[in-house]
Amino acid sequence: MSDDLRDFIRNRIRADVAAGRLPHGVVTRFPPEPNGYLHIGHAKSICLNFGVAEEFDGRTFLRFDDTNPLREGEEFVEAIRRDVEWLGFHWTGEPTFASDYFPQLYHFAEQLIERGKAYVCSLTAEEIRASRGTLTEPGTPSPYRDRPADESLDLFRRMKAGEFQGGAHVLRARIDPASPNVNMRDPVLYRIRHATHHRTGDDWCIYPMYDFTHCICDALEGISHSLCTLEFEDHRPLYDWVLDNIDMNYHPPQIEFSRLGLPFTVMSKRQLTTLVANGHVSGWDDPRMPTLAGLRRRGYRPEAIREFCRRIGVSKADNLVEVEFLEFCVRNDLESTAPRAMAVLNPLPVTLTNYDGEGETLTGPWHPQQAAMGQRDMTFSRDLYIEREDFSDNPPRKYRRLVPGGMVRLRYGYIIECEEVVRDSAGEVSELRCRYVPESKSGSDTSGLKPKGVIHWVDANAAIAAEVRNFDRLFRVPAPAGDNLAGDLNPNSLHTDHGFIEPAIAASPETRFQFERTGYFVKDSELHHPERPVFNRIVSLRDSWKPKAQGQD
Repeated sequence: MSDDLRDFIRNRIRADVAAGRLPHGVVTRFPPEPNGYLHIGHAKSICLNFGVAEEFDGRTFLRFDDTNPLREGEEFVEAIRRDVEWLGFHWTGEPTFASDYFPQLYHFAEQLIERGKAYVCSLTAEEIRASRGTLTEPGTPSPYRDRPADESLDLFRRMKAGEFQGGAHVLRARIDPASPNVNMRDPVLYRIRHATHHRTGDDWCIYPMYDFTHCICDALEGISHSLCTLEFEDHRPLYDWVLDNIDMNYHPPQIEFSRLGLPFTVMSKRQLTTLVANGHVSGWDDPRMPTLAGLRRRGYRPEAIREFCRRIGVSKADNLVEVEFLEFCVRNDLESTAPRAMAVLNPLPVTLTNYDGEGETLTGPWHPQQAAMGQRDMTFSRDLYIEREDFSDNPPRKYRRLVPGGMVRLRYGYIIECEEVVRDSAGEVSELRCRYVPESKSGSDTSGLKPKGVIHWVDANAAIAAEVRNFDRLFRVPAPAGDNLAGDLNPNSLHTDHGFIEPAIAASPETRFQFERTGYFVKDSELHHPERPVFNRIVSLRDSWKPKAQGQD
């Protein structure tokens, strides 16, 4: 194993393998709740769980934690499956579901009641919350804590039979109401939910809580290392308590690692759901969202996300990573994989006054360092578009583009000289009239001229109109407030340009391109049509992130 794949989790697994503690090999699981779409933070967990299993010739289960029928559904199940497969990972057998184990979970709950380790509590949710105390004050015992086991068992079975309304009773573990760990203060194990489940229908009206379900499912599936994010560290005593108090002959270890954080976004599924439900974004796959569906639609390749996850590594330290570093990884990936062509996003018309031909065809490589990508044809005529920012009649110092009386080279084309600037009634530049130098054709230049600047262009008579969507950060502050998402949104997170692209771009089966001198773009998977091209900006050309003494690697 290479040195860059040595971290405390892999070292633990390596030690367990060497000590012969894993008779069934390395078995991991990725256990999402199907109540939303996966985001970039989940990608870190996916890469870890599936990655370590691959590295140690093990197996990984995709297990859905579907214990809350009020929020879960098949849309989310399919979206999660699609995202895991898109990242390039494959789970063992068919996906599993916590609902597959409902009979076993119920059996173990009865077992806890019979052993005096659980009781049916009839307090309301608010009363239970109040009785559990605070981080600095211990909880107080429920008045139902000493309810006889036979009575609790009878009530629990009647709960299962649907005799009670939601909230009438819950099943709680009998541990320690005054424990310094709030999670151990007689936590709720089961609650009543009269709701149709996406897989079991109306077979059940009581549903287990995550902390009770997760550890038992891990044990039943023979998980060798239960890898969780760091917020579950305080839940580990409960994980162990449940397995220690039921008839389970296998006890997986829970190991925690830090979750991923990115500034200028949110990665709470509750908050992401709010953004979607309130129409602040166009959906779960909006390219401004941190969801894998959104990043995919924006044009990120799975290889870039996997490399990003590899580079940020695994630790117990806070893992707040600059957005610029993610973009750095995306840019590195696209540098050698995206073909290059020309698009003008803010067009300024140029007329070549001395060009008499009907037009001609020029050629250029799809990628200057990737000969295997081949060549593309570009038409050239008297009428062109250049980028408006590539002309200035009051240029700053070191400006190397077009100015009145100045020369530039057109990429893969000719040298042109600006002879006249045409303005509209408002005084804005509306057209440039230039002469081209016939002897200056790229690849066979005999003009002897050496202009300092090279700019991109498209043939106005052949170029295809395109909509180009540019994205900024979804939020205007690095740490959006959970109770003020709408107030923290960036009102300028989406800006649309209406420009022109080379015909070769529209005709190409490729979806991602570098628009030369502008950035990387992708054909929008939902809106793009050959006759009405729509592109999303993936990332700019210029890095704003710089390596910090290998700090990210």
